[in-house]
Amino acid sequence: MSAVTVYTLKQCSTCKDAVKWLRAHNVAFTEKPIRETPPTLPELSAQLAAQDGKLGKLFNSSGIEYRALNMAEKLPKLTTDEALKLLSQNGSLVKRPFVVGAGVGLVGFNEAAWTEALG
Repeated sequence: MSAVTVYTLKQCSTCKDAVKWLRAHNVAFTEKPIRETPPTLPELSAQLAAQDGKLGKLFNSSGIEYRALNMAEKLPKLTTDEALKLLSQNGSLVKRPFVVGAGVGLVGFNEAAWTEALG
């Protein structure tokens, strides 16, 4: 398997668990800080496809910024292109960890799903 890219937030315990899991399973990866370098539009589009087109799965709905921007109300009114552009410009809105690679699209850390996709 080729290397994957994992977007993380330094102080996020779930992200730390995910990186620890990747290392323990010898998965080659590049780690990127999600706030400073949000996923690109092509990465977000690939992730959306991996999530069966469910746009809400890409958003960090429990995040402070999500609530501050009132995204629960705004998101249903956005087109897919508008939502992906917003995510590509604001990594705080993206659910993390966010993993993309050849044939791989994972959001959040679920050990069983990660084992199936990467293990």
